[in-house]
Amino acid sequence: MLQLRLIFLASIAVAVALLPHPSVAQKKYDTGVSDTEIKIGNIMPYSGPQSAYAQIGRTEAAYFKMINDRGGINGRKINFISYDDAWSPPKTVEQARRLVEDDEVLLIFGGAGTQTNNAIQKYMNQKRVPQLFVASGGAKFGDYKNFPWTMGWLPTYEAEGRIYARYILDHLPHGKIAILYQDDDSGRDYLKGLKDVLGEAATKRMIVAEISYDLSEPTVDSKVVALKSSGADIFFDEASPKFAAQAIKKAAEIGWKPTLFLASISNSVGAVLKPAGLDNSQGIISSNYLKDPTDPTWKDDPAIREWSAFMDEYFPQGDKSSIFTVYGYASAQTLMQVLKQCGNDLTRDNIMKQAANLAHFELGLLLPGIVINTSPTDYYPIEQMQLSRFKGDHGELFGRPISGDTGTE
Repeated sequence: MLQLRLIFLASIAVAVALLPHPSVAQKKYDTGVSDTEIKIGNIMPYSGPQSAYAQIGRTEAAYFKMINDRGGINGRKINFISYDDAWSPPKTVEQARRLVEDDEVLLIFGGAGTQTNNAIQKYMNQKRVPQLFVASGGAKFGDYKNFPWTMGWLPTYEAEGRIYARYILDHLPHGKIAILYQDDDSGRDYLKGLKDVLGEAATKRMIVAEISYDLSEPTVDSKVVALKSSGADIFFDEASPKFAAQAIKKAAEIGWKPTLFLASISNSVGAVLKPAGLDNSQGIISSNYLKDPTDPTWKDDPAIREWSAFMDEYFPQGDKSSIFTVYGYASAQTLMQVLKQCGNDLTRDNIMKQAANLAHFELGLLLPGIVINTSPTDYYPIEQMQLSRFKGDHGELFGRPISGDTGTE
């Protein structure tokens, strides 16, 4: 009897030993993941008219190298595969297919541009591959109902336009507005936000000129001259870095001194205001959600110190005066948080589930009072901004963070 009991217990022990270990049983992988690696795709304009944004992709690559040197995420190294699309939508489509079908990445992260990401949004959602933290404020990148596999990161252009409109109504109610905007969805989103708050009557009374430009044009100088001739005393410069700098410089050259509002996509000291001329940039009003490394307010800030040390070690050739390097660092931090929350369930479904479950997530490089919040019905991670006015060699914040949706703190 004792012998039978021992045989029975031994058989149970063998059976238990053959069961998968809990840590192994919980592992769930999709394409692009192994026990040692996570493949992440990225598409950036390393060349072409918007190559100023290349600082974002290069910063992200350096950040992931730092993460890998520290052991990776849950023991897995990041394989960051980043391709150039020269800001050409057909090229973006080609590179997205290459990343998904040939490189077999888990997701595409932080691709820059509105029109370029528009071009691949349907493809990514049909393939059910996350198009995560798009580097564009296009409102459609938060459309969770129609595009559940796409999520933006920065505040929307519509929201930003509403913030400027509220400021104008409060402080410059009798002003005449001239607008330079990019002839694509990003420019139209800015205009929509501005006009939504101004209202029909104020729009007809206050907006005296609207001129668009195309990225294929070499310069916007003639457009700035035409805007000045409208008699406007408010200039809304909704242009990407190269053209924003041209517009600021040309306005100064022709002696036009309006109250100038600069879209946040171009409020980089290093990439825009220095090329435009710091003297020409005095008084420019813009909006912010990240800490500007050129602002002495943050000289001893722990997050800026951490970012600065990272730049020194991992991206010494990068531009410390460019907000785009801060952007790349902070957006990469957000992706790392999502991957940490995923644990060993690194499926595409869980990636989107965790991306839509960032509750009061604080990043040191965000301005005080601004936090990241997402949910299954809220695909807009950052929804607050704070106004600044350029003075000397940096922007000075004023007011408090406000929401572009409600206009409230």
